[in-house]
Amino acid sequence: MFTSINNGFSRFADAPDFGKLLLRVSLGALLLFHGFFKMQHGVGWIARLLEGHGLPGFIAYGAYIGEVLAPAMIVLGLLTRPAALVIAINLVVATLLAKSGVFWDRTAVGAWALEVEALYLFGALAVMFLGAGRYTLVRDGSLT
Repeated sequence: MFTSINNGFSRFADAPDFGKLLLRVSLGALLLFHGFFKMQHGVGWIARLLEGHGLPGFIAYGAYIGEVLAPAMIVLGLLTRPAALVIAINLVVATLLAKSGVFWDRTAVGAWALEVEALYLFGALAVMFLGAGRYTLVRDGSLT
């Protein structure tokens, strides 16, 4: 009985390219909110964090690449794997800068304090390993 239900559901839900599109669009679109915030309010606070760790403040402008350009590229399916790698690196750097002291912490509802960052990071890694799929801006797949 369960085999036939599972087989029927598998046929219905067997759409890996659509799954890749859904992952790409949700990851990219949600990250764009962070990028748009930085476009409106600047990255000066990130520069101060970097300088506090002995790093040059101009690196803060990389947030625009990791939170605007790369997510837009992922949504469009353009150079998807490299863009996903950029997002993953951006997430690691941002987490180390802003939340390094909360690795073992939990929120008031019991969630891991870094779960949002982890979802973005592992989502970006999943996109990097899976690729863009069929639904991309570039149809021949050479730039995905």
